[in-house]
Amino acid sequence: MRLRILDSGHGFGTKALFALIRTVSRQPVLDVVKLVKYRAEFYGGPMQGVTHEAMRGPSTWSVGDRELIAAFVAKTNQCEFCTKAHAAVAQRAYRDGKTVSALLSDLDTAAIEEPLRATLLMLGKLTREHAVDADDMRAVLAAGASRRQIEDALAVCFSFNVIGRLADAFGFFVPGPKAFEAGAKYLLARGYR
Repeated sequence: MRLRILDSGHGFGTKALFALIRTVSRQPVLDVVKLVKYRAEFYGGPMQGVTHEAMRGPSTWSVGDRELIAAFVAKTNQCEFCTKAHAAVAQRAYRDGKTVSALLSDLDTAAIEEPLRATLLMLGKLTREHAVDADDMRAVLAAGASRRQIEDALAVCFSFNVIGRLADAFGFFVPGPKAFEAGAKYLLARGYR
């Protein structure tokens, strides 16, 4: 169900910012931006900090890897908006749309490193079943992922389980590829602030 508050619940300054975004990008303001700016002190500000740290903070996962993790979690949750948004960022970060598309189509046959594959398998189980066990973690470690990589991937998983559920709850509009491409450019340049 689309909540109208995302379209009308902002103050004058935020509405002016949205007008500037539309003018500069020549694209509609994405609903995720509208959500973050609505009651920013309650949700947007704190969640932006968490997400920025997970996606752009220090990590041995590349930016492309973390964006791919976000897209994979979104796809597992069947969140079309987040899947398309973060697939676009991952494709741009990797400079390779084929790998991202292949992974989102079939994780088992995608040409990726084993630590990432094992991590995604574990995150997929966590997202679907809401639990993992010691054997799941041992499998990820045995595939070559470090403890820190697992922790970093879990932070990404957390952020995009929350954001994906909100996207679906608020009925985010899914724009065309040009809007996602504009968003991808912004996220690669500025992060999640």
